[in-house]
Amino acid sequence: MKTSHVSLVATLTAVAVAVTLLIVVNPLQQRDSAAVLVQPSSTAATIDKAEVGLGAPEVPPPSAPATPSAGALPGATRPGTLPPVLDHGPRSGNKVALTFDADMTDAMRRQLRSGAVRSYANLKIIDRLEREEVPATFFLTGKWVEQYPEVTRRLAAGAHFELANHTYGHLAFTADCYGLPRIDRRQMTADVARTFDIVSAYGGRQTRYFRFPGLCHDRTALTELAPLGLTVVDGDVVSGDPFATAWQPIVRAVLDGVRPGSVIVLHVTEANAPMTDEALPHILAGLAERGLEPALLSEVLGTPPA
Repeated sequence: MKTSHVSLVATLTAVAVAVTLLIVVNPLQQRDSAAVLVQPSSTAATIDKAEVGLGAPEVPPPSAPATPSAGALPGATRPGTLPPVLDHGPRSGNKVALTFDADMTDAMRRQLRSGAVRSYANLKIIDRLEREEVPATFFLTGKWVEQYPEVTRRLAAGAHFELANHTYGHLAFTADCYGLPRIDRRQMTADVARTFDIVSAYGGRQTRYFRFPGLCHDRTALTELAPLGLTVVDGDVVSGDPFATAWQPIVRAVLDGVRPGSVIVLHVTEANAPMTDEALPHILAGLAERGLEPALLSEVLGTPPA
């Protein structure tokens, strides 16, 4: 009886030792395994949610790559340096850029709300560009985007369109700029940064190109935009389409001044540029007669990212 009791005690002791060993070893294995499961991949760790869109997965599937960061976009320059100002691209080749400004001010908004104006979005222009697959670059104000989100989505989805920045509310960055109200210097950087954020939310072909309202700028304005890493684009062919009462002068202004590498300034703000859609087919025909071909601004300028 004593022998059998001793044997039972010895057996139980051996089992207890084995269980203790398992408990000591296994938690380490479990902790190592858990660490592997929660370890974020290097890809997920470096993707900014703002780049892939609000609510997008941290690691997009191969079929839906993340939008390029600002530094990889056409027109991007080194933040902190004075932005370059370009009027045109190289004069070689046969490419020209059709650019369309989409202005929107508080006064224009009031005109819309009162019913005095029907629209500041000329869909006839967009229809023709899409139908004929003509490349174009749209300089959008933030307030125009807010007023016309569906039109902005259409532009962003266009295979032949790219998007650029034309300030938030089309305020002047210098004194005496066509009677436009002037923005305070302390607000310049935030105004343009805000517009990049608004436009970039729509995806599509984004750029770091920027155009001042009225093409009015000075060194002070350029200095305030230096932190944003952008390129200022004026243009060497100003169509004069705002408030035109006939399409013929617009066509003459464009075709008389256009050369290889030209950047043509037009407007898509229907009520303030009511003849642009009528001028456009004649401009396109005249360019073809001269052996010139519309292309995206980024292609015409050929400016590599910083």
